[in-house]
Amino acid sequence: MELAKIKLIATDMDGTLLNSKHEISTLFFKLFKKLQEHNIIFVAASGRPYYGMIDKLEVIKDDIIVVAENGGLALENNTIFISNPIEKSNLKKIINLISTIDNAHPVFCTRHKAYVMSNSTPLLNLLSEYYKNYEIIDNPEVITEDVYKVALFHEESSEKYIYPTIKELESDFKVKLSATHWVDISENSANKGSAIKHIQDTYNISYQETMAFGDYNNDLEMLENAYFSYAMENAHPLVKATARFETKSNNNLGVEKILEEVIFEKEKLINKF
Repeated sequence: MELAKIKLIATDMDGTLLNSKHEISTLFFKLFKKLQEHNIIFVAASGRPYYGMIDKLEVIKDDIIVVAENGGLALENNTIFISNPIEKSNLKKIINLISTIDNAHPVFCTRHKAYVMSNSTPLLNLLSEYYKNYEIIDNPEVITEDVYKVALFHEESSEKYIYPTIKELESDFKVKLSATHWVDISENSANKGSAIKHIQDTYNISYQETMAFGDYNNDLEMLENAYFSYAMENAHPLVKATARFETKSNNNLGVEKILEEVIFEKEKLINKF
């Protein structure tokens, strides 16, 4: 089977590798050791910040590539592999627009910290999971670090109440619905697909040798850069329309099921010889 040719596997985190309790299964870590034995490069790609991803992947962080902030920042062996922050003039343009949107709660994401212009209780409750290193600010001018992503939170629906206003930015920026309550803005070239393409080029891995998993619209470019593209059963309809294959939900080990198939095919090929 063609799965035996896989050299690169990339997966989203929330809604994909993580279950609804934001946990990674013990089975995944067992399978990861097998992937290593077959020299498969593993990429965790998320809209989360780097520090928020490492919390979940601490035991394997030195053995994988971590693509954070929807592709704006990537690290390998704690060394920056990709860095694509929002340019200062572009950040001002984004800030000016989002200031006109009612009930949009902005989070400015830098490598080490998130700056939050909000006192929304639902948002602050979520920050301990997604952006535990955060600071509440009144004015974005206090931010001196590079901003890789502006994440906008809405207490009910980002797709319904925020996206219609900011979609005008799509000609100049990457605007992505990343979850029910979130929409993310970054530089056009900062996306998971561009990050995967950079990894493919660096390691001489083809589209046909790449597998990817996702559940939301910030995964679309990544799925488009992998022949073996999988939408989770719980995925957004656009993700299901984009992916070539579908697997079980994040609560039913959908990623692990396919990883088992890859390992089975790899070992079957070895045993054949």
